[in-house]
Amino acid sequence: MNLSVDQLHLLTLNVGYAQHNADWNWKHVRSPFARLYYVTEGEAKVVIGSDVYQLTPHHLYFIPAFTEHSCVCDAVFSHYYIHIYEDHQQGPGILDDWAFPIEVDASPIDLELFRQLCAINPFMKLPASNPQSYDNHPTLISNIQLNLRRPFYDKVESRGILYILMSRFLKHASPKAEVRDDRIHHTLAYIRKHLDSRLDIDQLADNACMSKDHFIRIFKRETGETPNVYITKRKLEKAELALVTTDLSIKGVAELLGYDDYSYFNRLFKKNAGITPQQYREKHYSA
Repeated sequence: MNLSVDQLHLLTLNVGYAQHNADWNWKHVRSPFARLYYVTEGEAKVVIGSDVYQLTPHHLYFIPAFTEHSCVCDAVFSHYYIHIYEDHQQGPGILDDWAFPIEVDASPIDLELFRQLCAINPFMKLPASNPQSYDNHPTLISNIQLNLRRPFYDKVESRGILYILMSRFLKHASPKAEVRDDRIHHTLAYIRKHLDSRLDIDQLADNACMSKDHFIRIFKRETGETPNVYITKRKLEKAELALVTTDLSIKGVAELLGYDDYSYFNRLFKKNAGITPQQYREKHYSA
């Protein structure tokens, strides 16, 4: 896959150092941002589905956005953390489209990179480790605004450090869907770039120079999902992000994603998330 570094737009939401003693235990955590850890002391576990990952010193760990996981700690455990927000306003995201390893070996300079990132962003340290205390709408909005208002030289240095640390994982990453058909590959890129529009299957098939039925069959063969399922998932992920990182009204979020029918958007969101968009936002408002 031909990628440009200009496609990668990452912001640091939170960064800091945390020390625990059997008190880093959180269940069913799911956030619209990714997490990056560097462990300095002790051990803990992260459970993702049926997989259990042992967190040990001098290793880096990455948990993608929208990944439900639980944290287990029964002894001393210390780590640096970074919460990463990918800005999709400037085009399709890269973190969403790639499969990353959960664990990689840290490079000798990575500890100093974390320390420097903390030093130039002291206001981004979390007041507490409980996700409910920071994984909420007001805190996310505030941190995004603080990030954008920083001096330009701090932004450059912070982003440079973040990109270096993420490169450790990008080195071992691979596209989530190995699409062999160029027509579907171009269709996926088009969909991700136009999530703010009404995406018509007939038009997508025409753009791919295929009949509608043939297009749907080839799309499912290549991605494992029908075009409608794929489009809906990507739109609703963007909706979740917008609900907790912007002050747009629910109707505004629906319009942002090309849904003219506000009621339909509400029903679709509830069918997939189990709660309405308003309830989702209220859930993230609770500290």
